[in-house]
Amino acid sequence: MKVSSSVFASLCLILELFGLALFLRGFFPVPIKSSFSSKSKLSDLPAEPLTGTSPNASKVPPALFKRVVVVLIDALREDFVFGPSGRKYMPYTRHLVERGSSHSFVARAKPPTVTMPRIKALTTGSIPGFIDVVMNLNSPVLLEDNLIWQAKAAGKKIIFYGDDTWVRLFPKHFMEHDGTTSFFVTDYTEVDNNVTRHLDSTLKRDDWDVLILHYLGLDHIGHISGPHSSLVGPKLVEMDDVLKKIHTSLISRESEGTLPNLLVLCADHGMSETGSHGGSSEPEINTPIVFISPAFKRKVAMETPPVVEQVDLAPTLALALGLPISQNSVGCVIPAVFEETSLREQLRFLHLNGFQLSCLLKDSIPTFQKEDGYEQFRVSEKSHGNWMKLYLEGNTSEVLVNMGRKVLKQYLEALKSMSSALSRQLGKYDMYSMVVGMSVCVCLQMLLLLLFAMPEALSNGAVVDLPLGSALLSLPFYLLCLLCAALHVFVCTSVGGSCYFCSLPWALVFTAVAFSCAFLCTLVSMAARRLSVGAKSPTKVSNWRLSELDVLLLLGTVGHTLSLASSSFVEEEHQTWYFLLNTLCLAVFQDVCRKYFREKKRLSQGEDEGPLLPSTKGDNAADDASTSFSPVAELGVSAGSEKWLALATPLLTLACCRLLRSLNQTGVQWAHLPDFSHWLNNGEHKTVLSLLAVASLALVFVLVQRRCSLVSKIALALGLLGVYSYRAAVGNILFPWQHTSRAPSKGTVEARFVYVFVLGILFSGAKDLLRSQVISSDVRLKSRGLWEVYSGLVLLAALLFRAHNLPVLAGLLLIQTLMAQFIWKRLHYDAAQTTIMHYWFGQAFFFFQGNSNNIATVDISVGFVGLESYVEAPAIFLTAFSTYAGPLLWACHLVCYLSSERDRSVVSLGHGCYCFALLRSIPAVAYVVLVTALRYHLFIWSVFSPKLLYEATHTLATAAACIFFTFMDQNQNLTRP
Repeated sequence: MKVSSSVFASLCLILELFGLALFLRGFFPVPIKSSFSSKSKLSDLPAEPLTGTSPNASKVPPALFKRVVVVLIDALREDFVFGPSGRKYMPYTRHLVERGSSHSFVARAKPPTVTMPRIKALTTGSIPGFIDVVMNLNSPVLLEDNLIWQAKAAGKKIIFYGDDTWVRLFPKHFMEHDGTTSFFVTDYTEVDNNVTRHLDSTLKRDDWDVLILHYLGLDHIGHISGPHSSLVGPKLVEMDDVLKKIHTSLISRESEGTLPNLLVLCADHGMSETGSHGGSSEPEINTPIVFISPAFKRKVAMETPPVVEQVDLAPTLALALGLPISQNSVGCVIPAVFEETSLREQLRFLHLNGFQLSCLLKDSIPTFQKEDGYEQFRVSEKSHGNWMKLYLEGNTSEVLVNMGRKVLKQYLEALKSMSSALSRQLGKYDMYSMVVGMSVCVCLQMLLLLLFAMPEALSNGAVVDLPLGSALLSLPFYLLCLLCAALHVFVCTSVGGSCYFCSLPWALVFTAVAFSCAFLCTLVSMAARRLSVGAKSPTKVSNWRLSELDVLLLLGTVGHTLSLASSSFVEEEHQTWYFLLNTLCLAVFQDVCRKYFREKKRLSQGEDEGPLLPSTKGDNAADDASTSFSPVAELGVSAGSEKWLALATPLLTLACCRLLRSLNQTGVQWAHLPDFSHWLNNGEHKTVLSLLAVASLALVFVLVQRRCSLVSKIALALGLLGVYSYRAAVGNILFPWQHTSRAPSKGTVEARFVYVFVLGILFSGAKDLLRSQVISSDVRLKSRGLWEVYSGLVLLAALLFRAHNLPVLAGLLLIQTLMAQFIWKRLHYDAAQTTIMHYWFGQAFFFFQGNSNNIATVDISVGFVGLESYVEAPAIFLTAFSTYAGPLLWACHLVCYLSSERDRSVVSLGHGCYCFALLRSIPAVAYVVLVTALRYHLFIWSVFSPKLLYEATHTLATAAACIFFTFMDQNQNLTRP
C-alpha cells in the first residue's frame, strides 16, 4: 500500500501521541481515595474497643481547644526558626520554642513543593499528585473530604486572610475572608499588609473559632533575590511581631473554666538555595511546625525538634477540634499534642486514627491483610479492648498504666506502618498500560518505521510503500495476535483489575492488539525488503555517507537518550550536554584543521577547485545573501586572517562555554555549592557586576545591530539602555555616578520603556516579512525581517535575564556569529548537521542559564517585570520565555540562518528537518520509557520538569515542520540536487 510522505508523517505523529497518552495514563498513580461516603461523619466513628459484654459508655472525644489560630508563612524554612536566623530575627518565637508552652517539629513535605498541593496536604492529610502542579495555576474547588469542610459542618466559624488559593479551594466555607493573589511575586509588602491590617479588629472579636492567616511576602522575597537576601531579615522580624501580637492577644483572653486556645505556626514548603521551590531538596521540604498553647508544659531548655510528616497536621488538628479525620488522610496524629490528656483519651485518639487508616488501606491495597501495619493495628485493638475492660472494672494498679503505655506504643508503630504503606501506594504504577503504550508496542515500532521508510519518503516521488497487505495475510500475524491476546487475558486476570488497559472494552483491546501485530509484521517485511534490495542494487535506495561529525551527532544524541536510564544522569543532565558540547567543538576543530591542510596541500600541487576553508573571495551568491550577517566582510579581514579565525572559532567556542558553565551551578547534588554568580551578586561586588553588565550589553548590541535596519538599530540601542536602567532601578547594578546603593524600586517604568522598543522591533520585522511575501519576493527583505524579529527576542531576553546572566546572552550571540560565519556556512555543513548542532547548543545553554531538571529552578519573578498587578497571560509567557530563552534563541537563529542561505534547496531543508524529527523523537520517547527505572523522589525532576515541557513541545513542533516540508516536496515535485 503506497501512501504520500505527508500522510505517512502525520500517521507517525498520531501513533506517537497515542502511545505517549497511554503511557502517561499508566504512569500517573491512581489517587488514594476512600470508597465509603464522600465525607466522614461523627456518627461513623467507631466505639472504643472493649473485651467482654460490659456496655461501652465512651463518647466522641471532646475538643481540646476553644480557638485555633493557624499562621502559615509561605516558604518558611525550618532553619529560619530553629537555626541562627531564628535567634537573630525571630526572638519572641524562638523564646517560645525554647522555653515556652509549646511543641516544635520539623515537618517534611512531599514533592511537589508547590503551594496548592501543600495546602491540600495540610487540610486533607493526603498526598497530592504531580498533576496538581499544573492545577496550581488555576486552583479548582476542593471536593475531597478535608479539615475545613469538617469544621464548617460542625458549626465552627472560620475566618481567612491571605493567599486567595484558599478561597478558590474553599469558596463557601469561610465566614469572612480577604484573599490576595499569590502570583505577583514582586510585591512582598502589601501582600502581607493586607493580612495584618485585619488582625487588631479580628482578635478583639468573639464570633469566630478558627482563624487562618497565610503570609506570602517571604516566598516572594525568595523568588526575587533568594534566601540570603537582605530583605529576608526584616520580613522575619515582621512575622515575629505578628506572632507576638497573636500570642499576647490569645493569652490575655484566656479565662478560668474554659478550654485553652491554640496557636499553630507552620509553612506550606521551604525555599531552595536559589529562592525557588518545587523539588525535593532538604531546604524545600523541611518546614517548621510549632504548637503554642497554655495546655502544654513549659519547656526548660531548647530541644532538638523531632521530624514528622506534613500530612500529620491534618489528623492532629481534626482530633484536637473534636472533628472526624478526613477519610483520605494518610497522616498520623502527633502524640505530643495530646500528652496532657488522660491515657484513655490518648488511646482513643490513636484508635480513631488507626481505624481511619485501616479503612483507607482496605480500599487502596487489595492485599491489605498482608500489610504489617494492618496486622499490628488489629493486635493493638485487641490489647486496647483488654485494657478497657480492666479500666472500666476500676483497676488503678501500676500494671494497668504499664499495659496502657504498651498499647500506646503498639498503636504508634501500627499507625506509622500503615501510613508508610499508603504513601508507598503513590509509587505503584500501572506498569501494564505503560508497557503497552511505550516503545515495545507503539513508539519504537514507529521509530523503526521512520528508519526504514525515510529514503522512500525523501525520494523524488515522496511516496512510502507499506507492505500492509502481505503482513495481514501472513501466518506470523495470526500467531502474534493469538499470543498477545493470551498474554492480555493472563495479565488482566492476575492483576486484580487495577490496570487501566484491562478496564477497556475487550473489542477495543483486541483491535489494538491486531493493529500492533500488523504494525510489527509490516516492519519485518520492510526490513527484509530493504536488506534484499540493498544487496542486489544499492543504487535503488538512498545511500547516505556518514562523516565523522555525523557519527558523533548520531551517537551523541542516542548516548544522551540512553543516559536517562540512570537517575544520576537525570539529576545531572547538564554534565552530559557539557561533555557532548566539548566533544563537538574538538571534532569541529579537527574537521577545520584537516580541511585546512588538505587545501594547502592541494594548492601546493597546483590544483584549484575552490577553497575548502573560509575566504572573502568566491562564493559570491552566498556572500550576497549574507552581507548583513558577515562581520568579517564588513571589517575587511583578509582571507588568510579569516582562515586563522576559522581555526580559532572552535577553540574560542570551547573557552566561552567553559566560562559560562562556571557562572551558574546547576543540577541537584552540587547546586548548593557557591559559583561565580554568588560572588557577583554579593553587595561588595556590585561594581564588578555593573561593569560586566555594561560589557555584555555592548557586545549584544554589536553582534545584533548589523542585521537590522537603521530604525531598529536605534530602537535596539535605546532598549539596551533601558535594560541597564531597569537593573539599576531594582538595585542589581549601579549607575556610573551612583556610589552607593539606593532604595530599590520595582522598575516598572524602565521595563515598560524596554517593552515599547521590543514591540517596535518586532513590528518592523513582521512588516518586512509581510512585504516580502505579499508585495514583492525580495530575499534580502525577508532575511532582514527574520533577523529583526530575532533581534527583538534578544532584547526581550536581555530584559528578563538576571544581571549576572547577561554574559550568557552575550556568549550565545558570540558563538552563533562565529559558528555561522566560519563553520556552518563556509564549510558547507548541510541542514541536518546544522540543525542538530543548534539543538545541542540550545540544550547546553538551557543549563548555562542556571536551569535544571528541577522545577524549583524556574524563576517566576521574571513573569512580573513591568507589571503592576498579576495578569495571567503575560506572566506565563514571560516566565516560559525566560526559562527556555537559550533553546528558543538557538531555534530562532536556526530559522534565520537557513532562510538567509539563498543557494539552499527546499529539499535539503526538508531533509534536515526530517532527520532532526527522527533524532528528536528518540529522546522524547526515551524520556517516558526509561523514566520507569527512576525512583519515586526523582519523578518531579524527570517528568514535571520545565526541561521536559520544552522537549515535548519541541518534538511536536519539529514533527509539524517535518509534515510541512514533506508536503512541499510532494506538491512541488522537487528533485534532489
